[in-house]
Amino acid sequence: MNRYSISPILRTLNNSVRSKGTTYSIPPKYPLIPQSQNDIYVITEWGDRFDSLAFQFYSDISLWWIIASANPNLVDFSSIFIPIGSQIRIPQNIGAIISDYNSINR
Repeated sequence: MNRYSISPILRTLNNSVRSKGTTYSIPPKYPLIPQSQNDIYVITEWGDRFDSLAFQFYSDISLWWIIASANPNLVDFSSIFIPIGSQIRIPQNIGAIISDYNSINR
């Protein structure tokens, strides 16, 4: 899933004749992911990352943001790895989550 495919591409105004402005996209907004009785809980091991867990459980590394959003206390921008021994929630209702994401960002 390309999270940026639905984000509008915007352009800054520039009075220069040579420049057409700078393009940028608006950062996406993420839905709240409520707990569900279908969620899976795992204890992380050495080397676990959000993208590798997304591939393991969803067969799609681009859905890493679902696991990260469901576990905001484990998001650490100083490392790509999740701390060993952390209990992590893997949401299973990804269709509804992606639908919510698309609704929020249209």
